[in-house]
Amino acid sequence: VKLNVTCWRAKFMEAFFSHVLRGTIDVSSDRRLCDQRFSPLLHSSRHVRQLTICNMLQGATELVAEPNRRVLETLASSLHTLKFRHLLFSDVAAQQSLRQLLHQLIHHGAVSQVSLYSWPVPESALFILILTMSAGFWQPGPGGPPCRLCGEASRGRAPSRDEGSLLLGSRRPRRDAAERCAAALMASRRKSEAKQMPRAAPATRVTRRSTQESLTAGGTDLKRELHPPATSHEAPGTKRPPSAPAATSSASSSTSSYKRAPASSAPQPKPLKRFKRAAGKKGARTRQGPGAESEDLYDFVFIVAGEKEDGEEMEIGEVACGALDGSDPSCLGLPALEASQRFRSISTLELFTVPLSTEAALTLCHLLSSWVSLESLTLSYNGLGSNIFRLLDSLRALSGQAGCRLRALHLSDLFSPLPILELTRAIVRALPLLRVLSIRVDHPSQRDNPGVPGNAGPPSLIIGDEEIPENCLEQLEMGFPRGAQPAPLLCSVLKASGSLQQLSLDSATFASPQDFGLVLQTLKEYNLALKRLSFHDMNLADCQSEVLFLLQNLTLQEITFSFCRLFEKRPAQFLPEMVAAMKGNSTLKGLRLPGNRLGGGQTLGRQRGKELGL
Repeated sequence: VKLNVTCWRAKFMEAFFSHVLRGTIDVSSDRRLCDQRFSPLLHSSRHVRQLTICNMLQGATELVAEPNRRVLETLASSLHTLKFRHLLFSDVAAQQSLRQLLHQLIHHGAVSQVSLYSWPVPESALFILILTMSAGFWQPGPGGPPCRLCGEASRGRAPSRDEGSLLLGSRRPRRDAAERCAAALMASRRKSEAKQMPRAAPATRVTRRSTQESLTAGGTDLKRELHPPATSHEAPGTKRPPSAPAATSSASSSTSSYKRAPASSAPQPKPLKRFKRAAGKKGARTRQGPGAESEDLYDFVFIVAGEKEDGEEMEIGEVACGALDGSDPSCLGLPALEASQRFRSISTLELFTVPLSTEAALTLCHLLSSWVSLESLTLSYNGLGSNIFRLLDSLRALSGQAGCRLRALHLSDLFSPLPILELTRAIVRALPLLRVLSIRVDHPSQRDNPGVPGNAGPPSLIIGDEEIPENCLEQLEMGFPRGAQPAPLLCSVLKASGSLQQLSLDSATFASPQDFGLVLQTLKEYNLALKRLSFHDMNLADCQSEVLFLLQNLTLQEITFSFCRLFEKRPAQFLPEMVAAMKGNSTLKGLRLPGNRLGGGQTLGRQRGKELGL
């Protein structure tokens, strides 16, 4: 990994701060560090630009403790990037500490980037907490200490109407199908677990309250909206658990009916795997003792969210969307942001290998639709699936917001319900002011009437056949799955991107050399500002004439052909032709040809290169 370090002393102090905070450096072993007049954390905090929180939020509780108040104040002014890696399930106390930490570092600090890495089984309450705090929404937790900075900044000031209703609309708060789907999904999940574990452990009940704090339930009677008043699976004399509301039995029975359980058996809704540990192991979230670390490692390695979990979530979500399609706007929903205060928010959000469930994707889209301060968004291998349509809707809504600053979008995933070129067209149309777009899909889409959730409509209504309006793209990177790509769709994107300066195509395959020539002709005619062009892992052995045509483009300054099999055929004849074409191009400053099977033409290439001064 190439490190761009401008000051190694600051880098060392930053690493020293992290090791002391996590306890990997034993401060008691050095008498100089044990001096009561000296604080290692305070001394090194002013050099910290990037902080990483791992596992079970180690360090969050220590930072918000009163003895480290000056450390946190220093971090608020020096820290710019906050990273989360390999997060595990956490208890309510750790989440409360994280809430205070994020409030101090983001809302009253200088943190501008939040990144999440490698979270195989995201905990919904914790994930939603990080997202809402990053988006600038703040609602003090119950029983938590009041924020001293909030009292100093706005003593006695109530949140303005614009702050509270920015996310839900400037007039009456309205909830679309996506929000209603998330509402019903969370309600069904809570009720199913309450039916399965009526006498849950105290830690489980605390976690449920934490989830409700983050998702702040409304006062709508979901029994009347989600399910019919009575079912055939419930015995007449069945008693409901006293801790569950009256709608719990109805929700559980409806879920059992949806799973086609036998009428003679009692309803046994199966909880989702994501919450199985909290409901099945007593005190699983509050383990302490010498074996706790090994158990956490075991859970991290072996708890995997399978395809069955996603299928169950989608089934519940589809039922919920259908049931709540015309419900009242005041139904139970996502975070009660209308009652929250709006503070400073981050400008860069990155999610790397964080599988997004239906509720997590709905929460993200819910926040994105008004996240006007966001400048860069990275979604890498999150398993969006059909939620990509909700993402497009939220990006379109964000683009319509006054002051939208989103200029860079990086999107990559294993699968996509849309072909990559159609997805690119949809993104460019939704975000005409985007400057940087990087998109990659590893496997071809199975587009045979894809299921479009909620009110997104069929793909033709999302993509559209009309021409793409002119956009502001300056950098476009595309990684294609296997299979021939329709050149006209790519050309339509290039024609609308007149400001394009850098283009990178990875693993692109065209039906014929003529299609590749059509793309190059489009670049020459419509992309006059193009300076850098890169092709990677493309079979251009039969496109030698098109490559010679490209080398005659007088606007390009740098061209890269990596692993394109250029010299697989006729190397002795093609190389002199290539060198001759470069002689007539005075603007070309760099040509990279790694992995092209140059073979016996290397000596000739070096000789011709010396003649050209390459």
